[in-house]
Amino acid sequence: MSIHINAQPGDVAETVLLPGDPMRTKWIAETFLEKVICYNEVRGMLGYTGYYQGKRVSVQGTGMGIPSALIYAHELITDHKVKNLIRVGSAGSYQKGLKPRDIVIAMSASSTSGINNARFNNSDYAPTANFELLMKAVGYCQKNTIAFKAGNVLSSDEFYEDNKDSYKKWADFGVLCVEMETAGLYTIAAKHNVNALSILTISDSLVTGEELSAEDRETGFSTMVNIALHTL
Repeated sequence: MSIHINAQPGDVAETVLLPGDPMRTKWIAETFLEKVICYNEVRGMLGYTGYYQGKRVSVQGTGMGIPSALIYAHELITDHKVKNLIRVGSAGSYQKGLKPRDIVIAMSASSTSGINNARFNNSDYAPTANFELLMKAVGYCQKNTIAFKAGNVLSSDEFYEDNKDSYKKWADFGVLCVEMETAGLYTIAAKHNVNALSILTISDSLVTGEELSAEDRETGFSTMVNIALHTL
C-alpha cells in the first residue's frame, strides 16, 4: 500500500494503462477488461485490475500534469513493482494534417515543465519512449491498417496559454501535438529502468480550431486503447 494508491500487495498488474481522467479509467476497465476489481479510490483517482485476452492488466488514473502523473507513476513503480506503463491520453494538434481522433505515438517528449530543468541543473534531458513498446505499437497499427503519426510531442505545464500562437514555434520544429504528462513519464521510467510509452488521441486542433466534445474525450478513444492493450 502507498500514500495515494490504496492497493494491497499483488493488486496491481506489472503492466498499467495510464489515462489522466479517472472516469476514462473506469470506462476502459468496464469496456475492455474482464474479472475487474477496483483497487483504488483515494482522492477519486480510480484504479482497476482485470484481464484482457488472458493477460492481467491494470488501469490507473493519474490526473492532469507532470507533478500529478509522477506521483502515481512513482508509487506504481516503487511500491507496486510495475514494469510497463502506457499512457493513453488526449492531445492538441500542432500540425495541419493531424485531425481530431487521429493517433499519435510519442517517440520523445519536449517540455515546458521545470522539473527536469531543476533535476539536471539547467541541462537538457531528452525523455524517450521504450523502443520495444514503441515498435510493438507501430507493428500493431501497420498490421491492422491503423493510421498514426509517430514523433516528438510537447508536455506543457499550461493548459490555457496567454499567447495563442506560441504553438507555432514548436510546430515549425516538427512537434506533432501538445499534452501534459509524457515527458515526466518517460523520465521516471528511465530512472527506474522500466518501460514507458504514450499513445495519444488528438482531441482538438490549435491549427483549425476543431475539437471533440467532453463526452468524446472521456469515452471516444477506443482505437488508442486497443493499440495499447495489443502492445502488451
